[in-house]
Amino acid sequence: MELLEKIKENARKYKKRIVLAEGTEERTLKAADEILREGLAQLILLGNPTEILAIAEKLGLKHINEATLINPQEHDKKETYANLLVELRKNKGMTKEQALKLVVDPLYLAVLMIKNGDADGEVAGAINATGDVLRPAFQIVKTEPGISVVSGAFLMLTNNPAFGDNGLLVFADCAVHPNPTAEELAQIAIVTARTAKNIAKIEPRVAMLSFSTKGSAKNEMVDKVVEATKLAQQMAPDVNIDGELQADAAIIPSVGNLKAPGSPVAGKANVLVFPTLEVGNIGYKLVQRIAGIEAVGPILQGMAAPINDLSRGCSVSDIVNMVAITVNQAAGLTK
Repeated sequence: MELLEKIKENARKYKKRIVLAEGTEERTLKAADEILREGLAQLILLGNPTEILAIAEKLGLKHINEATLINPQEHDKKETYANLLVELRKNKGMTKEQALKLVVDPLYLAVLMIKNGDADGEVAGAINATGDVLRPAFQIVKTEPGISVVSGAFLMLTNNPAFGDNGLLVFADCAVHPNPTAEELAQIAIVTARTAKNIAKIEPRVAMLSFSTKGSAKNEMVDKVVEATKLAQQMAPDVNIDGELQADAAIIPSVGNLKAPGSPVAGKANVLVFPTLEVGNIGYKLVQRIAGIEAVGPILQGMAAPINDLSRGCSVSDIVNMVAITVNQAAGLTK
């Protein structure tokens, strides 16, 4: 909870413009009211303004009128965004007629606003499937320069200062890319290190995980992690990255000293990069459920602008926290 409060404190400084595409959804509106009350972001709510204000009144919300309300069906920049979409997707055969239909879709409108410089990030997914949230993002915002893969990180709050950075670990990829190549795995390591720095405000020590430590096992799966480690070290020579490391060698000092003596990461890693999505997803859920650790995320990484997908079972506080995280991501990308 202390970390989340720090994330919110930083968000208040940045004043970023975040689009909530599901502006008439009740949890989203309750979260928006809290976000505006706390000054965490400048909000843009997409939906019929009359409907939004009526729901807000019914729910007793006091701050919704401080947001910018935009009706996707009729807004001043409809033509501008349609032309932008045609330009961006002309190689895929996008016509003006098709574009005019898409710009009334809140999920397309949100990312077009970001692409046009009218917003800094988006949070959606309370009532939309992940694929529907991410498809416009991939088509329009795309990945940041030098990165070809999108991944998902979790902040793992262990409440045990012996692990990571005072109990905080960052896990990736636990949400998006099933089986990254060595180059993609290296990219995941780099953007996860950036997430650790920009959001958690910790100096990353990145462990590239495997079932082998420094050649203790031979296998093509190990070879991929070894190559990814070398590539990541070349891409970010100023970041402490080491591998391949087994999980215990990464986070337990005595094991790290024994298996990888002299490593700047072994035994004290605070960022764990898993070799595949299968391992990452299973790993974070086991830790979360068995150890009762709070997992905050997934935080999408690698996009040219922060776009985060919520679980459809999300709570109001989940939405508030994700908006604060998105603000911090936007500030980090600006830097």
